[in-house]
Amino acid sequence: MIGFPRRHHCYLLQRWFPTTTATLFIITSANPPLNMAPSKSGKTANSQAATTKKEKIHHPASRKAGQLARHALRKGKMGNLATKRTQKHDSMVDVYGFFYHAMPEEGALSLEELHQVVRNVWLARFDDELESEKAARRKGRPKSLKEMKMEEMKLREVEEYRTGLEVIDLTHPVNTTLFRRWDQKEAAYIQQLRFIRIFSSDPQTVVVSRPGKHSLLINAAKNAEESMDTEEDIPLLIPAIGVPVSQFSSTMMTMDGPLIS
Repeated sequence: MIGFPRRHHCYLLQRWFPTTTATLFIITSANPPLNMAPSKSGKTANSQAATTKKEKIHHPASRKAGQLARHALRKGKMGNLATKRTQKHDSMVDVYGFFYHAMPEEGALSLEELHQVVRNVWLARFDDELESEKAARRKGRPKSLKEMKMEEMKLREVEEYRTGLEVIDLTHPVNTTLFRRWDQKEAAYIQQLRFIRIFSSDPQTVVVSRPGKHSLLINAAKNAEESMDTEEDIPLLIPAIGVPVSQFSSTMMTMDGPLIS
């Protein structure tokens, strides 16, 4: 019976078995039809209809179109600001990292040593790379973009150093101790430290540009002011007898008495 349709099964059984047999054989197929596909549920059909829903189109002059345009513009500006902020943070970390490695292991730098670090190391950090760029350039060829950028950066930093370069105060003992605690990653920590301006035109001049927000720096500044006030209040004594000058002069005038004309 292999290969015959189901409607012929009973007919073939009646031909092959005599009618005197009391048993009636009914054979049904246990396997479902192979070509029947499962029916789709209502939820699946609704979800597909939702995904295939067309996007609503707004008129260019409508209020909704203006809102969408402003939202997209603001999103683009915020992305650009975040990128610029990251670049600025990385550049500041590089600058602070240079002076971090220029610190001595103990103590602080003198003002002359700080000038030497800026003049001989910081401003000269691109000199070797500039020389290699010049040597690689053939005679008569224009400068490369990299060489021009490094030269412009060096000229700008030299001019800034002449008019006043702001650096971390490595001459201040408390500030130097706090700077050693930096993890060399977070630039926000550096904003709590003390900064000064130094001048190549006048190496002895120092201007405190940022006194520092750290509690240790604030306490150190208060202690320095109190010590200065105490020194100003100390009266001038005559070394020989230890008497204040004002008291000594008044005593002399009292002993002499008034002049009689």
